[in-house]
Amino acid sequence: MTGFASVPEGFRSGFACFVGRPNAGKSTLTNALIGQKIAITSSRPQTTRHAIRGILHRPDAQLVVVDTPGLHKPRTLLGSRLNDVVRETWAEVDVIGFCVPADQPVGRGDEFIVNELRSVANRTPVLGVVTKTDKAQPEQIAERLTQLSGLMEFAEVVPCSAVKGFQVDVLADLLVARLPEGPPLYPDGELTDEPEETLVAELIREAALEGVRDELPHSIAVVIEEMVPREGRHPKADPMLNIHANIYVERSSQKGIVIGKGGERLRQVGSDSRRQIEALLGTKVFLDLHVKIAKDWQRDPRQLRKLGF
Repeated sequence: MTGFASVPEGFRSGFACFVGRPNAGKSTLTNALIGQKIAITSSRPQTTRHAIRGILHRPDAQLVVVDTPGLHKPRTLLGSRLNDVVRETWAEVDVIGFCVPADQPVGRGDEFIVNELRSVANRTPVLGVVTKTDKAQPEQIAERLTQLSGLMEFAEVVPCSAVKGFQVDVLADLLVARLPEGPPLYPDGELTDEPEETLVAELIREAALEGVRDELPHSIAVVIEEMVPREGRHPKADPMLNIHANIYVERSSQKGIVIGKGGERLRQVGSDSRRQIEALLGTKVFLDLHVKIAKDWQRDPRQLRKLGF
């Protein structure tokens, strides 16, 4: 099989996922473990919408990290669909990391998730992970570890900081130790199994979310209409990719916010996301963005299907 090296004895491979309330640092942790930007991160909660897999290759193991949306009490059909994604993922992984941020007290949102987790804990090991230790004082971290241990019986409890790299390798070891023995699931060098269109759409959505007012996070969806090589350019000497994408919002007032005065905001979204996309794909990109209205799409099953949910 191409791409697979010979596998040493005792090699482990399998799936892990991080769960936690929105903005608990799950995506940043996934990126730190994999060592490359796979999941989008944003200062806004609820930015992850797809179970994006990142793949950690080690001499002794292959860990496939499934990054899920944050579990929360849903207020829309989209919210319910996102929760379904989380629960389906839990049923399929070998180990789960439950994340709570060090700089915020454990609250009802965490208890809501732990009550759900108890149903899988008897067959899937759950690790308690205190994230964002770089944002907290030592006494806060100690308090969080105590609060976390009081929620349920975890297989292990570990504090870490994805930003500083503190104990990320320790967490990787703890996750790997709970994977079954077996050959790698993906060829060496692959970092994600997500289609490129999905990753590109997520990078555009991340750029569109940056710096906009609080009413927008859930209202933005991005659909890649076309991703094709630019004609008339030499594919090897001077390749360029044409990407045409639509950014969907729910109301005309939101359209104005995304476009900005004189189109300034949309140009910024284009240049920010183009830089990230070129780094991801390793080629020059021409990015054509349009903002469209899909009225109340979060509550409309037909539109949710059209937008990929």
